[in-house]
Amino acid sequence: MTIKVKLELASGQSLKGAPLELLSKGLPIARGVVDAQGVVVFEAKAGAVELAVRVDRSILKAG
Repeated sequence: MTIKVKLELASGQSLKGAPLELLSKGLPIARGVVDAQGVVVFEAKAGAVELAVRVDRSILKAG
């Protein structure tokens, strides 16, 4: 199943290149990267589950 998400920040900032994760029951089931138009596409198995999206924490720098 293909899931497309369009992201728009209230600040008008771009999320281009940001890695995102699609979560099911708190666990990542797919990953995608935001394009220049603010769209990210996830490929995941079809099913009746509650989904969430978060920024892939690997982009966060420590310290």
